[in-house]
Amino acid sequence: MDRRKFCKSSQLSLATGLVTPFLWARSSAQGNGPSSIVNTTSGRVQGYMNDSVEVFRGIPYGAPTSGANRFMPPQEARPWTGVRSTTVFGTRSPQPFRPMIPEIGDALTGTGAMGEDNLKLNVWTSDTNSNAQKPVLIWFHGGGFRTGSGNSPFFDGEQLARYHDMVVVTVTHRLNALGFLYLADAPDERYRESSNMGMQDILLALQWVNKNIENFGGDPDNVTIGGQSGGGGKTSILHGMPEARGLFHKAIIMATIIETAVSALEVEEAVHNRDLLLARLGLNINNLDALQEMPFEVIIRSLGRQPGPVTPDNGDLGLRYVPVVDDRVLTLHPFSPEASPLATEVPIFCGSNETEGVPYGNPNDDFWNSEPGNLNELVSEIVQSHRISEQEARGLISLYQSNRPDASYGDLSLYMQADIRPTRIAPYIIAERKVEQNTAPVFMYYFQWNSPVLYGKLRSMHCMEVPFFFDNIDNTVFMNGRGREQYELAWKMAESWAAFARTGNPSNASIPEWPAFNLNERPTMVFSNNTRVVNDPYRDERLATDEILARRQEA
Repeated sequence: MDRRKFCKSSQLSLATGLVTPFLWARSSAQGNGPSSIVNTTSGRVQGYMNDSVEVFRGIPYGAPTSGANRFMPPQEARPWTGVRSTTVFGTRSPQPFRPMIPEIGDALTGTGAMGEDNLKLNVWTSDTNSNAQKPVLIWFHGGGFRTGSGNSPFFDGEQLARYHDMVVVTVTHRLNALGFLYLADAPDERYRESSNMGMQDILLALQWVNKNIENFGGDPDNVTIGGQSGGGGKTSILHGMPEARGLFHKAIIMATIIETAVSALEVEEAVHNRDLLLARLGLNINNLDALQEMPFEVIIRSLGRQPGPVTPDNGDLGLRYVPVVDDRVLTLHPFSPEASPLATEVPIFCGSNETEGVPYGNPNDDFWNSEPGNLNELVSEIVQSHRISEQEARGLISLYQSNRPDASYGDLSLYMQADIRPTRIAPYIIAERKVEQNTAPVFMYYFQWNSPVLYGKLRSMHCMEVPFFFDNIDNTVFMNGRGREQYELAWKMAESWAAFARTGNPSNASIPEWPAFNLNERPTMVFSNNTRVVNDPYRDERLATDEILARRQEA
């Protein structure tokens, strides 16, 4: 049945107490065929029609980045003649293998071939009329700055386009060392602009959207950028890039981390990381001749731990290649020591999940075989993770238990671990510093819905909220299951995004009025089966944890 009819019928059913199973299912879309032909600055493209949505996959926004273009600023896509077919995703950016639990699998990184002709984007729209002027969401994938793909089923924009009146764009760009190796101080003049290449790719994608999205029914003057985890970091970093100013008007920053969202690397750190990789490749900054000629597979392999003892410099280097304040592409830390003055007028939507600490990226973690089963086991775990005394651990556990009397010891462990994770802390820092700037609002959420998959073991782990906001939970049943409650929550969350993209305020008819975040009441939208506004959720837990983290930082 039609998804809009489902939501209206579901609301009626809740009001009358009549709920029938057929409302749970979403019918498959009908009417497949070729899309409209759309003009872009590089040539004409044609995707495919899926019911009322036109889908364009693998549109080039930049030229290949191989050979002489490797480690160089991106170039605009090469023009083509005729009509280019855009019905299949482009290649993924070269990246190392990333292990995932089966309940996520390849959904975050995408599948398919990797290669250096990877500056591609995907567009979903319900109307290619240039007068449609729909709000635009540009989404940057997660995976840190190391892995991931704009082709992931997590980020399928079809439902947002079909039911929530948005034009959705997802972007693939250079990653890891191929995107963030710092070479700008090389004696060879060719590398003078060789820093933050992956962010330069993203900037080029923003410029492409500004020039072309009107032909896909979007409004270039109403663009929301967003991302979760590493994608939230990319969204945040754009706040410190002068050339990005004016190319986006709202920002969604979800469950990201401090080191690549609040701040970036300094040049000295980037140089040290660069020299480590060059040494592994048998090169140095004075001899880069082979760097553009070697197969990309060699560079990717060199990121992994090498033979010999594990030392700080002989481990996995993959996480070291991230944005750097180079005073050219990125001139400011985005939220350190304060919110960037380059994006003062940009409202922010941010938050995190209740159990961010579930180890989804480590199938061999002990968590998957056991959880703390009694108080002594939990105390031992918290002493180690929080670096506090046994007496203080028992007091902290007692505090959490008083707020959550029905929680198991395993639940308490996950709540407490999440509160010390960067993906919980960074959104609060960003929100607080944006509020202190006092120029545009912040809207804070807290995702508290637990997946039934794997007998509830996943809880509300990192990434669980993404398919709900995209309203495409049918693409990720392996992670979130399927049922009436999932559809209803996804509708509320996607409608909140749509309202934010349209107006800069996520309030809408499906949820309670959503006040802007402030430093006194700290109002937060708790997304769950009982979606509601809560002022400063679990305030005493937050304050107790903040004090522990502050002591750790001073030590």
